[in-house]
This record gives sequence, structure tokens and C-alpha cells, in this order.
Amino acid sequence: MGKGVIYVLTNPSFPEYVKIGYADDLQKRLNQLNRSECLPFAFRAYCTYEVDGRLKDKDVHALIDRLNPDLRAIETFDGKPRVREFYAISPEDAYGILSSIAAISGTTDRLKKVDPAGHEIADEQTAAEIQDSEAGLYTEQYHLNNTTEHIRDLYAYFKDQIMKLPGMTAVPKKLYMSFRQNDVIIVSITLLASKLRAIINVPYGTLDDPQELVRDMSNTGHWATGDCQVSAADKTGVDYIVSLVKQICN
Repeated sequence: MGKGVIYVLTNPSFPEYVKIGYADDLQKRLNQLNRSECLPFAFRAYCTYEVDGRLKDKDVHALIDRLNPDLRAIETFDGKPRVREFYAISPEDAYGILSSIAAISGTTDRLKKVDPAGHEIADEQTAAEIQDSEAGLYTEQYHLNNTTEHIRDLYAYFKDQIMKLPGMTAVPKKLYMSFRQNDVIIVSITLLASKLRAIINVPYGTLDDPQELVRDMSNTGHWATGDCQVSAADKTGVDYIVSLVKQICN
């Protein structure tokens, strides 16, 4: 049997916590956790520490609890305490705990940070934007104030066209405006210096793109939700974006 790992997992759904535990097969564990449809974002591994012997989660938790018993997330349900695998600690500090253990045992080569994939970076950015928007830090006017008259006019033209679609709402985010139909993200618009950049929320290859202007973003870290990017510098370009969006709207 291969060596298992102590892991530190993060999830943009609750950035104030990390999940710490042990797994014989980390990818299998991640697949189990991310199967739930109740989570808006997926867990990802922040770091791993390879160990020789098979452990139980409670062995790992007991060690951390001895170091600091106040970090563990504990809630009361039906009159009884429920102790979780979540710790109110930053991933950097969790890594620091494992780093100290590795240094004492002379096994620093077994401790590794895991580089996030492009979609994981995008999830973290999206979650941060949602928090900012909920805090009321960003508005549509915020975006309009930071661009040129030409782009403001182009955006107004786009919004006028897109809002004619049924059930469409505009939601301001930190770096773009998100347009949703019945609360489902359809397209996100970033107001740049000389053009509008749209991210359409469908897999690349889904859209009928006769002008071949859609760029595949499926393997590229980027802001906003979706794999299809297309830009417009004039009203003709905006009309093309709107025609693409209409393909996925009810």
C-alpha cells in the first residue's frame, strides 16, 4: 500500500476555515467531498504531508487540539456538541504547524504545497467577489466611473439589448458586471479601456460561432464564470455578443 498523507484543504465557500485530516488516497477523498451539490465551490488541497503509517483522522485532530484546543469548529446540534474537521486558521498557519512537525522529525521533504489549478484560482476569485458584492463595495456606477465615454456608451448599448431578455438582472462584481437569467449566470462583462470583454457561461464549443471570435478559456485561469470569451470594440461587436448569449437563454 502506498503512503498516505495528512492534508490541509481549503474551500472558497468558507475561507475562514481549513479542513485537516488524513487520507490513504487524497484524490479519492476530494472526489467524495466534492460530490455534494450543496457546496457552491470545490475543496482543493493546499498542502500535503506524507506519512509512513496509516492514521485515523482523530489522531491528527488530537495532535492539533493539543497544540491549540480553540481552533476546532464545534457546534451544538439537537443539544449535543458536534466536533468538526474544520479549524479556524489560515492555510498558511496550518502549513506552519505541519512544517514545524516536519522540521522536528527531519522529514521536511515530505511536506509539499499544492499549486492551484486555473479553475481553482477562478473559484477563489469568484468567491471573493461575491463577498465584496454582498458587502456593497461595488456598484455598476463604480465600473462606469473607471472607464471612457466610448465604453460607457458601448456598455449602455449592450445592457439595453441584454435586459430585453426575460428574467435578466445585472449584478455588480469587483472586476465585471454579471448578467443573470432567473439567478443563473449567463454572461459577465468587463469594461476595459478600449473594448468590452464578455465571458459567456457555457463550455467551449457549445456556441455557434460563425465569425470564430470566441476564445477557449477552459484551461486558463480567469475572472468570471464560463469558458467562452469574446470581445467587442463597437456596436457591431456587441450585437455579435448578444447573438451568442441568446443561444443559451430561455
